[in-house]
Amino acid sequence: MRTMFYVSDRTAITSETIGHSLLAQFETAPDYREVTIPYVDTPEKGAEVVTQVNAAAEADGEMPFVFSTLADPVTRNQIHESRGLILDLFEGFLGQLEQALGAKAVVKRTRSHRISNLSSYEARIAAIDYSLQHDDGARIKDYDKADIIMLGVSRVGKTPSCLYLAMHFGIRAANYPITEEDLSTSQLPVPVAPFRDRLHGLTIDPKRLASIREERRRGSRYASIEQCRSEVRQVEALFKSFNIPFINTTITSVEEISTRVVQTRGLDRHTTV
Repeated sequence: MRTMFYVSDRTAITSETIGHSLLAQFETAPDYREVTIPYVDTPEKGAEVVTQVNAAAEADGEMPFVFSTLADPVTRNQIHESRGLILDLFEGFLGQLEQALGAKAVVKRTRSHRISNLSSYEARIAAIDYSLQHDDGARIKDYDKADIIMLGVSRVGKTPSCLYLAMHFGIRAANYPITEEDLSTSQLPVPVAPFRDRLHGLTIDPKRLASIREERRRGSRYASIEQCRSEVRQVEALFKSFNIPFINTTITSVEEISTRVVQTRGLDRHTTV
């Protein structure tokens, strides 16, 4: 088994994200274990990374892969001395950018994660607070302040999608559960009807929905495949009837769901932090 290292002088979130995206392109990728090492911001910590990478190479009998977002060239050079395959994201792009811009990069490891736009940062915090307070049909009187209102039957993935939209894009996302009573009317629920231009639906494969609900209420009518099929069929018909765009969440990540919602509804992102 090969070891994948995600190394950074900050949180390592970027190196993890890019590493996962690259590895996902290979259907036949072998099994691997992952090691994330954030805050590698001194020569001593760089030396520790080299030791870990070399130890993994010895133990695995395979060359480790090291996805690196180290900004400091001294630390980057240290990592290159290890026995790993170094996939250096700074090294791969900075040179080309310097040439195109006609300017030398001023490398500061705190630069990429500092708050450079306070208003954008505050918008994201406010969006998170809004989404938490308007989860699952709560506080419907404030829907006029929502950027988007997510609709769907119970356990379809509305809450995580709304929180992702708030945390990553600064979008005030409320969500409203479509119940059996709502479906029986074939009309939009009264609280969301005035906001059709802000609505976005989520649906799911009935078998997957039944599996999720079974974990919550085992053996119940709520979790039965018949009930799930009925609800999914009716909610999709409702979305189509009122021209509400919707996404099937069965095999779609929350990241992709959120990005597609932003694109479909033309929402403004508050991502400069």
